[in-house]
Amino acid sequence: MKKLINTGLSTIGSLSPRLAGRLAFELWRRPMARGQVRDSERMIHAAARVEVVEGVVSYAWGDGRRPVLLVHGWRSRASRYAGFVTRLLELGYSPVAYDAPGHGDSPGPIVSILGHQRIIRRLEERHGPFEGVIAHSLGVPFALYAVREGVAAKRLVMISGVADFGYLADAFCHELGLGPKINKVLRRSIERRYFDGDDQIWTRFSVATGDVDLLVIHNDEDDVVDPRQARVLLRAYGPQAHFLATSGLGHRRIMIDPEVITEAAAFLQDQQSLQDSDVPERLDLGA
Repeated sequence: MKKLINTGLSTIGSLSPRLAGRLAFELWRRPMARGQVRDSERMIHAAARVEVVEGVVSYAWGDGRRPVLLVHGWRSRASRYAGFVTRLLELGYSPVAYDAPGHGDSPGPIVSILGHQRIIRRLEERHGPFEGVIAHSLGVPFALYAVREGVAAKRLVMISGVADFGYLADAFCHELGLGPKINKVLRRSIERRYFDGDDQIWTRFSVATGDVDLLVIHNDEDDVVDPRQARVLLRAYGPQAHFLATSGLGHRRIMIDPEVITEAAAFLQDQQSLQDSDVPERLDLGA
């Protein structure tokens, strides 16, 4: 299917980059398929208290004390955090999560980073302030922007995250073999359709300097989000940032890895046991 899309868009792009860019935008903004609850997640999923908040389905576990927000990524859903929920409950936290618009059990259409900011703010009003926030993949820029704009959290754990907002367009075009002309039209379409034509969004929504303790977890075999995105996060947060390198887990299995779950929870408790905490050599920070 990807090869067919690539061939089709490339052919159209040779005739009309503008049309190809608009078609690329329609593909870019659609999850294509909703993630389903896996058998390994059903018990935790069924145990949640379910509410509709800001038009999306939200989930809460525990007694409400020491809430921790969980933010999932593209084509994912809250139930992917089942292992984290189990561990956090054992430690006395109260996990809170939501299915993003157009994902999981939440109706569509999908919304921009500003829509996620509103959702996270409402969840903070309902459950917060948060002891911590754990986010994965595309959930990382959503979570970090919400915190930057005032959502309270003592500690942050960002897993396999996107740090450079422009990476969302660049990686999409790279995956489909689309050239710079189509990339430019795609970016303009995103600006117009979601942000009233604001061409500063690529800087505005990229990671900025933060003053909250941050743990970055990434995998050297991540084929969805380039591991070099982690160093952007680390540089932005400077001495507030810590790093946990993992190997062989890719982009999705990192979410069910027992060590990752344990280290993330330990960081929220300020009980750091990270093997590579401050010198992420695998990411070549000097590059």
